[in-house]
Amino acid sequence: MTVNVLFVNECMQGKKRITPQLFYHQSLDEMVPEDNFYRKVNENLSLDFLYKATANYYGKCGQESIDPVVFFKILMVGYLNNINSDRALVRFCSNCLDVRLFLGYDINESLPFHSTISRTRSLFGEELFLELFRKVLSLCVEKGMVRGKRMAVDAAFIKANASMDRLVEKEVLEDASAFVNELEENSEFKTTSTRKKMVDQHHEWKEKEYKGMPGNNKSDRKDEDGNEIRPKYLSNHTHYSPTDPDAKISVKPGKARQLNYSGQLAVDDAHHVIIGACASSSGSKDSVIFPDIMDQTLENCSVNQIPTDEVLADAGYSSGEALKYCKEKGINAYIPNFGQYKPQREGFVLNKEDNRYECVKVGGNKALLPYKGTKTDSKGYSKKIYRSSERDCKDCPLRAECCGRVTKFKKIDDTTHKPLYDEMHEKLKRDPNYTRFLTKRRSSRVEPVLGTLINYHNMKRVNTRGIKNANKHVLMAALTYNLKKYLKFITKKVHRNIQSMNVPQGKFWLFLKLQNYNFIFAN
Repeated sequence: MTVNVLFVNECMQGKKRITPQLFYHQSLDEMVPEDNFYRKVNENLSLDFLYKATANYYGKCGQESIDPVVFFKILMVGYLNNINSDRALVRFCSNCLDVRLFLGYDINESLPFHSTISRTRSLFGEELFLELFRKVLSLCVEKGMVRGKRMAVDAAFIKANASMDRLVEKEVLEDASAFVNELEENSEFKTTSTRKKMVDQHHEWKEKEYKGMPGNNKSDRKDEDGNEIRPKYLSNHTHYSPTDPDAKISVKPGKARQLNYSGQLAVDDAHHVIIGACASSSGSKDSVIFPDIMDQTLENCSVNQIPTDEVLADAGYSSGEALKYCKEKGINAYIPNFGQYKPQREGFVLNKEDNRYECVKVGGNKALLPYKGTKTDSKGYSKKIYRSSERDCKDCPLRAECCGRVTKFKKIDDTTHKPLYDEMHEKLKRDPNYTRFLTKRRSSRVEPVLGTLINYHNMKRVNTRGIKNANKHVLMAALTYNLKKYLKFITKKVHRNIQSMNVPQGKFWLFLKLQNYNFIFAN
């Protein structure tokens, strides 16, 4: 009797058992809902242009390679689902019915190998990824999501596919002149005697500080306490990564040093659409890469006939070259000057007509500092030199605190781009309220976009090596973000219109709602 009761209870519970059938009469198209996300992507984004754009990459003999449309669709799935590994990406695509329908692969078909994805990514050039980015951007422009009135520029670190434990110390050249010659060949700046002197000083310091230290970050050598002996100093000046030489050492406050790239973005003010994206070396300042990201952004705007008005950026993009670029391009930029900028020299006034500084200190000798010429310092910056004579400052009662105890003259160095810095300072000072508004506007527009890309669109880490592949990585993350935002925008717009037509408003709507509640409680 007990056995029968248990059997009855088991049957009443409806225990699920599966018996796989030999044949199924079910199509993949019927199994995926009509409102599926990937169906919407196929309906709104045509990738047929890729066949013509990639024709030169394919040969005319041998086995058929991967379909370029399929390849880019697989990449888009990875960035939409925050999947960094190619192995995991192919496995994910194989297990999802809607993704299979999106790629055009039936249930019984095998997807391409992960190695094929990796090789094809390295094969295709950056211009192809940029063309696809512009294709998605044009969709956003057609729907009125890009206004162009105001855009914000910012950057974020992207972890490189290289380890800090594999860093190698740069070779110390005994002959400093050889190092200077090598430096001069790869630099746009003129080598000076001051630079040669600094190179000599650097090598003397390096030989002293690194005496007895291992050449790389990971070493088997240990001290008397059993701890690994590691280099004291790790910087791009002393170490490099042989795995990925383009990746540079960088650090954020409160975080450990690591090898990174920098992802540069230009975001439109209207609907947070990315209108420019590129990668740069994290060892370079943002001000150096500013012309590159702006060139692409202006070209993207020109192709889509988008006017540009204001460009917002933080002080990291402040430099003479960046301000000069904005002035030449006619860009109305709002970039706060860097922290070392001084609008005025304390105790000295610049006489622009006579091109000299004049001492106005109380109790001083009222010395004159005429223009002496322009020179390039050790870092390659061009500066104007203003210097007083020893006769004017020799007997000055303020000489010790102004010039120093040993120096008998006063010297002032100004960058050749000082008029541009002064102009930017006056622009930001003219309307403080509007400046504060732009500062908040910049941070509220571009920084959330960077956070979304890093946390949800696979831009936290580069799974490839080299600056070119890093640039492809940033472009793919940016275009999938724009695509997702575009589909959400057109869907949200339809829903909003339906609600505005069907939902009553005002006091009459409240009356109907209360009457409905009374009817429910009464029953």
